[in-house]
Amino acid sequence: MPRPVRVRRVCEEPKFTKFVPQDGAGSESQVLTIEEYETIRHVDYQNKTHEECAALMDISRTTVTEIYESARFKIADALINGKTLCVEGGNYRVCEGGECCFSKDKKCNGDCNN
Repeated sequence: MPRPVRVRRVCEEPKFTKFVPQDGAGSESQVLTIEEYETIRHVDYQNKTHEECAALMDISRTTVTEIYESARFKIADALINGKTLCVEGGNYRVCEGGECCFSKDKKCNGDCNN
């Protein structure tokens, strides 16, 4: 029997959830889950390692790698094939206060910088 899927911790939900090709194509869409978005945010935007990202999201490093690879494929597919990219759904919870920042005296502002 497979292990139950762990709920992934994210610092905040994305401010923008839909990206449409400018030429109006985008009749097809690709869905990026919230945890895929969070992984891309940590690894590519904040330049965190997969290990640091795993600690922030409260999951294993190998799970981060799997999520990251899936997210990169979906983003590439949307860009190359002119698909609408929607960021929604997934198995996640939004962190409360400073829990994702590793410090009780800091509030999580979505940056999660140490």
